Amino acid sequence: VRSVFELGGAEAQSNEGYPGWKPNPQSAILKIAMESYQRLFGTDAKVKAIHAGLECGLFLDKYPSLDMLSFGPTIKEVHSPDEKILIPTVEKFWKHLIDILKNIPEKV
Repeated sequence: VRSVFELGGAEAQSNEGYPGWKPNPQSAILKIAMESYQRLFGTDAKVKAIHAGLECGLFLDKYPSLDMLSFGPTIKEVHSPDEKILIPTVEKFWKHLIDILKNIPEKV
């Protein structure tokens, strides 16, 4: 995008984007989320790292000891005019989120 603006004679500035975030496979909240998924849906969750800008890196910059995970409903064609969310996955995500929150001990 920047090069297109510069071709038109415009000046363009960009920030560095999101800092990196490496998920912790030993994470306590990940364990709770995986157990919740199995309990609710009768199958193992698919746990994977993706190449995307996530807010997790921003949070870790401020709170380095924070235990976190990133998950959500299925989104296709992200950040494009064709972006869409698969509606059936929203309810599944919501049920999963509520169950995770109910199962977080007071002190993890």
